[in-house]
Amino acid sequence: MPKLKINDIEIEVAPGTSILQACEQLGIEVPRFCYHDKLSVPANCRMCLVEVSPGPPKPQASCALACADNMVVKTNSEMVKKARKGVMEMMLINHPLDCPICDQGGECDLQDQAVAYGFDRSRYYESKRAKTDPDLGPLVKTVMTRCIQCTRCVRFSEEVAGTGELGYLHRGENAEIGTFIEKAVDSELSGNLIDICPVGALTNKPYAFKARPWELRKTETIDVHDAVGSNIRVDARGGEVMRILPRLHEDVNEEWIGDRSRFSCDGLKHRRLDRPWLRENGKLREAVWDEALEAVAARLRKSKLTSTAALAGDLCDVESMAALNDLMGLAGGAQMECRSDGAQFDASARCGYLFNSGIAGIEQADAILLVGTNPRHEATMVNARIRKAWLARRVKVGVIGPAVDLTYPYAHIGEGPGDLEALASGKHEFAKILEKAERPMIIVGMGAFAREDGMAVHALAREVAEKFKMVRDGWNGFNVLHTAASRVGALDIGFWTEGGVDLSAMDFVWLLGADEFDLSQIPAKAFVVYQGHHGDAGAARADVILPGAAYTEKDGLYVNTEGRPQLAKMAVHPPGQAREDWKIIRALSEYTGKVLPYNDLFQLRQRIVNEWPHLGEIDSFPRAEWNKFAGKGRILKDGFKASGGYYLANAICRASPTMKEGDAFFRRRGRAGTRHAEAAE
Repeated sequence: MPKLKINDIEIEVAPGTSILQACEQLGIEVPRFCYHDKLSVPANCRMCLVEVSPGPPKPQASCALACADNMVVKTNSEMVKKARKGVMEMMLINHPLDCPICDQGGECDLQDQAVAYGFDRSRYYESKRAKTDPDLGPLVKTVMTRCIQCTRCVRFSEEVAGTGELGYLHRGENAEIGTFIEKAVDSELSGNLIDICPVGALTNKPYAFKARPWELRKTETIDVHDAVGSNIRVDARGGEVMRILPRLHEDVNEEWIGDRSRFSCDGLKHRRLDRPWLRENGKLREAVWDEALEAVAARLRKSKLTSTAALAGDLCDVESMAALNDLMGLAGGAQMECRSDGAQFDASARCGYLFNSGIAGIEQADAILLVGTNPRHEATMVNARIRKAWLARRVKVGVIGPAVDLTYPYAHIGEGPGDLEALASGKHEFAKILEKAERPMIIVGMGAFAREDGMAVHALAREVAEKFKMVRDGWNGFNVLHTAASRVGALDIGFWTEGGVDLSAMDFVWLLGADEFDLSQIPAKAFVVYQGHHGDAGAARADVILPGAAYTEKDGLYVNTEGRPQLAKMAVHPPGQAREDWKIIRALSEYTGKVLPYNDLFQLRQRIVNEWPHLGEIDSFPRAEWNKFAGKGRILKDGFKASGGYYLANAICRASPTMKEGDAFFRRRGRAGTRHAEAAE
């Protein structure tokens, strides 16, 4: 453990710790542009220079110099101050004076460090150079004359995103960042280039010239566009969500988010339901709340137990599903379902439907088997973790399912459950890798369950996990990757029916934000209530529409694919007459004559925690005890299906002009997800 002095403060650090990291441990600020703690160290901006003795009589880059015994470091000597001023002067030689019109203004590292460490004049009078702006697609705007060649974007695209379209081109005065050939950045993580750029060279194209950071109200909340539960910050002005940024959570999303989470926020102001509607004579008309609720209650009282169903969509919070579950129970009971994709698996044991190792646990695995899933589209942050593990330790990855580009090499074992059976019997070379692994892992996606033999596939996956000792003391490598933010919470509170719901036999159907179900199965005579926030498929089929609140417009509890409960916070108020979903259900209970026993959100959450205590352990990762689940059954020969499109996955995305443009743009150019991946070495 090296001991050294930094600004006359003695510190002992772990071997390999850089001087910059040691300074951070002491709370000493060292400016930097190229250094990022999630990326490799290039040491090319030279802004983090410090004076080190013993050593050469010149300042050294603290990000690339490891601490050593008896080292004496000064971060604020006259030599260091002069060197930093020179570096900043060099960086500003060609930087344009367009801070007043730059979207990075107000949160720009270059602005802040120029004031704190720069010089008050320049000795250069030559003309500034200009660079052409490459077209990186509809999401990321480029102004490359502002670029300071820190190469953060290049390293991110190569190391984290795994696409590698960006590169450092030419030398000297002609040096620039760009694509080797004219093409867009083909990654579901491209929006993170905006966050890591320390200047205004890469900015948010849909957000361009919309607002300044000091105008925005910032709310820390949870993303619902997949089952990862990424931590995000919603920036709003007035009643409009202006942008969404990632929030640091090392165990879930680190400091990244997917493009769907970031750019779909403009869909929150399009095609919104802001008042109740009633269908009369085949046409919808505007209604008042009393009229709409009375119509629902009257029909609900007449409906039979065996012909009543409640379906929960992919974006629902636990509170609204628990309230609807209670309402249907008080009204005589109904069939419940949350699996909009038709997935069939045994939900009786919690360990059977959770990502048991945790998302961060991917980094501990030494062999990973993907079954019926494309994590690049279904859970971008999970895919980024797998790539991180492969990049750090060359983890062996096997895939059973469609061959797609996952941004890392893998062994393509096959496409269907028959190949999983062959693997279980040791007939594939990857079986040897799993046998030798100390921490093997299987990740089963909804593509393996959304089929008639889903329950049998579930049992087969458990058999594989037990055969290769994926479940052992201190390690549970059996993981189910869900695609919907509401799914695990709904399964936890029993919002599901074994074998699914036969919609064709229903007389009354309540759609709680349910737009992804096959609604064509509902008979024409059935009475359909749609409670949601967008005029999507469910609203088109409804007889009564009850306008609800989107995830940014309510406080809600969501449980991610790991089983981690997290709280979303209200950033803006719902539009018009729309209300929070649990409040609508509570109000309706009065019209049915069977009033729900809670009047505020605190009481509702208390009711939830009393029955399901683990849902009160916010942001904890409760382990599920390993139990038997799913019995053997007949396996079909059909291969697992690929996941759907990335950009138009839910009602918010389908209402978003940005997501529509992104989907059309990449379809024209051929999405990377349609290409075959390399074979594993």
